[in-house]
Amino acid sequence: MTLLLQVADTAARLLDTTTQAATQVSQIPDQELRFGDLLIKGGWIMLPIGLLLVLALVIFFERYFTIRKAAKNESHLIKQVRDSIESGNLQSAIAICRNSNSPLGRMLQKGLLRIGRPIKDIEGAIENVGKLEVAKLEKNISIIGIVAGIAPMFGFLGTIAGVIKIFYDISKTDNISMGVISGGLYVKMVTSAAGLLVGIIAYVCHNILNMMVDKMILKLETDAIEFIDLLEEPSK
Repeated sequence: MTLLLQVADTAARLLDTTTQAATQVSQIPDQELRFGDLLIKGGWIMLPIGLLLVLALVIFFERYFTIRKAAKNESHLIKQVRDSIESGNLQSAIAICRNSNSPLGRMLQKGLLRIGRPIKDIEGAIENVGKLEVAKLEKNISIIGIVAGIAPMFGFLGTIAGVIKIFYDISKTDNISMGVISGGLYVKMVTSAAGLLVGIIAYVCHNILNMMVDKMILKLETDAIEFIDLLEEPSK
């Protein structure tokens, strides 16, 4: 009988201990770290890094859609210009190029306005307009390249700021516990990661736009050569 009482008492104590532990666990505040809180822990250095990201994305999308619009298929333009020239209607060909409102149209228009001069002069005029059109397409792309270079530097600056904060907190509290140095570690790691991430994004965007421009240049050169061949045909 005594043994049964002891077993019952032990079981009651275990149940009471388990209940208390469950209650304590339920009272522990939620320590889950959210993404927004993590960014805030990076400190003031996250502001310029964020602004660099916004700048790079705004320029990227603006240039992306501009280049795509300029790179639309202009095969019908070449055909219409060819038909007008073969029919002897030069003014119609010029009007077609003017109304196209495209880099190729402006190049061909300049060439058509030079008809009657030596082919070398026509080629030179088309080439000069082509350079101006390419410069327009490349507008502000270099800024994305600058962002790709300096964003990691801001991250490194945040790393230095985090280390300074760690030593400052230690000197202030005379304590090297994890709780004291964690603030500086947050600044150090978050800013480094953010700077590298923004740099990678900007680098990828910069190269995508450069590839699109290079493809556009090749297309313009091909169409320009076809146009010059068209002008030389009657003289053959």
